[in-house]
Amino acid sequence: MAPILSIRNLCKSYGDGAEALKGISLDIEEGEVIALLGPNGAGKTTLISTICGLVRPTAGSVKVKGFDIIDDYRETRALIGLVPQEIMLESFQKVKDAFHHSRGLFNKPRDQARVDSLLKKLSLWDKRDSQNMTLSGGMRRRVMIGKALSHEPRILFLDEPTAGVDVELRKEMWDIVSELKHDGVTIILTTHYIEEAEAIAERVGVINGGELLLMEDKDTLMRKMGSKTLRIDLQESIEAIPAALAEYELTLEGGGETLLYTYDSTEERTGITRLLASVNTSGLRIRDVQTSQSSLEDIFVNLVRD
Repeated sequence: MAPILSIRNLCKSYGDGAEALKGISLDIEEGEVIALLGPNGAGKTTLISTICGLVRPTAGSVKVKGFDIIDDYRETRALIGLVPQEIMLESFQKVKDAFHHSRGLFNKPRDQARVDSLLKKLSLWDKRDSQNMTLSGGMRRRVMIGKALSHEPRILFLDEPTAGVDVELRKEMWDIVSELKHDGVTIILTTHYIEEAEAIAERVGVINGGELLLMEDKDTLMRKMGSKTLRIDLQESIEAIPAALAEYELTLEGGGETLLYTYDSTEERTGITRLLASVNTSGLRIRDVQTSQSSLEDIFVNLVRD
């Protein structure tokens, strides 16, 4: 099956020579949830804006369900819903009217059942007759999502969807994304919250300096690039790591009571067995041993730094 979104060698440069996008190529399948991570100025918003037809690319192509974003602008735009970072709503407009208005912009007939369904799904039913200016920040964010979904797009872009939203509401937003995925909507989100990508994305892309550093299945990425740490708690604290353990590049923490050993879990030999034997031989007494997997945040920070 052809991907719902196909990007080929996409570039965007400006008159001053600045390159916002540098030859990005990417295929996204229908129904996927993709997270794009990257520091400020990495090119995430430029990429989304270009796909949505808000920014004209310098080179390359983008096709949405086979339609070209330039030659077939109306067809592609109708397939896309966009929730930008900034909350932009008409202050005196009622919530339900905002949804109807968005459908009209895409030449969609009035559909009360569709609007009512969205209001309920986004927990806005009780606020349907309220003016946008009376809503909380989290509720206004929900209205933005509802407006983007009102014309029944097959791809939804969420640019920093939970920026400025409290933790409880953020988790509710994750549930909304899960429901949309269940409905077959393809979701592409940019986020600064690494735990957001870990919680809901299937694939993770890292953008930096206008380049797509990688696009990988989340679990595969963490297996391939995530290191593990062995934590050895000692019965007595020590002031320095014994010379006999120098080859293991250990770190001493916890007031001298904890040794940390980082290793690659994908290697056939991790060195753990030999390390533990060496610890015993050195005269140190072990109280407890634990292992932990590096997080997606660790992987992201290392990629961008490198």
